[in-house]
Amino acid sequence: MQANLQDFIFDEARLLDEGNFEAWLALFAEDGRYWVPLKGQAQTEDERHNAIADESPLLLRLRVARLRGDRAHSQQVRSQCQHVLQQPRLLLSEAGLHTLYTPFTYAESRGEDLVVLHGHCLHRLRETPEGLRIVLKRVNLVNAHSRLPMIQLFP
Repeated sequence: MQANLQDFIFDEARLLDEGNFEAWLALFAEDGRYWVPLKGQAQTEDERHNAIADESPLLLRLRVARLRGDRAHSQQVRSQCQHVLQQPRLLLSEAGLHTLYTPFTYAESRGEDLVVLHGHCLHRLRETPEGLRIVLKRVNLVNAHSRLPMIQLFP
């Protein structure tokens, strides 16, 4: 099972790197959450109001639609990204719910601009009849407390 969980994490990053956002969205549970806390690792899950991003699947779908649209001026030169992941580590596994920790480096380019971010993700994955689904993807940036550049895609 651990190999399947790790493959899921690598496949999720590949979908983002390929710009296949619709397939990426399908990985989320209906009650899923994509969260980039403003205080990074130091922030508790009760502090939802401080976030760079705190999005449900509905909000993620709207964000992807905006990225795909012709009126997204920030995407007149389309952004591209690349995730470099370390081996995901299984932290907890009980009752069909699995929590994994994955250190990463993330690069995002648009035109000549390049943003590089470092941190780790905590994925909480649920086993469903349709396969694994993301209940929580928490992105803890190393320098989340600092002034960050414009991030267009999904670290």
